[in-house]
Amino acid sequence: MSLIRSLRPLSSSVAFARAQASVRYASVTVTSTRSNESAPILANIEASWKNLPSEEQYEVYQQLEELQKKDWKELTVDEKKAAYFVAFGPHGPRTPTNPPGHSMRVLGGVGAAVLAAIGLLSFARSRCTWLLSAPCSSLPTRSNPISLTRTRSFYPIPSFSWDSALWLS
Repeated sequence: MSLIRSLRPLSSSVAFARAQASVRYASVTVTSTRSNESAPILANIEASWKNLPSEEQYEVYQQLEELQKKDWKELTVDEKKAAYFVAFGPHGPRTPTNPPGHSMRVLGGVGAAVLAAIGLLSFARSRCTWLLSAPCSSLPTRSNPISLTRTRSFYPIPSFSWDSALWLS
């Protein structure tokens, strides 16, 4: 990229040097199809697009539309980049709705909320009233602390009586 920009003519006196350089570096030839006044605008279109008035943006769009009607092999790298940016760049309807770093802020907020909920629950469970009432509420319902199921409605607590034991023998 820098080699291509270094071979770009800055004035008419450099044109001869450019011609010799394009002969020496046959794979790197640059042919310009644009006028000199649009060169700085197209070279840095990504940075200057937001600052351009809408009339100039439309003029650049029309100019790039005319350039794209020609052969793409004749366009310079800056013209191709500018055409791609104007067509698919992050402006207009493609402007990002969230600023950069927004997803990390949301993830941090959700993590903080989960940690606060866990801290509040552990604080509540460490209180004396919770510790005293937990066995009283779990024994009659036969709660299983691992699977968090209650078996009172499905499997009643077996009762033992001597009458049933004598009948079995």
